[in-house]
Amino acid sequence: MSMYTLIILVIGLGILGYALAYTLFAAKERKAVKGDIDAELPDNVQKHAYIRNPIFLTYAICFGILLVMITYFALTWNW
Repeated sequence: MSMYTLIILVIGLGILGYALAYTLFAAKERKAVKGDIDAELPDNVQKHAYIRNPIFLTYAICFGILLVMITYFALTWNW
């Protein structure tokens, strides 16, 4: 396994570990909803609705890694 692959693997595992810990932490803080009405979002999440959204965060990380890979292959590929 090359050093580049190992670095990407470690970074990916770190992101997955952080996401799992964040999800478990957020799930423990979530209070049970009574009735058919959803619970109110915390103020911190309402202020940063896009930054705190895990879907947008996943897309941003994916595109960031994709850009790094494209740049790496473009600079190292023998045309």
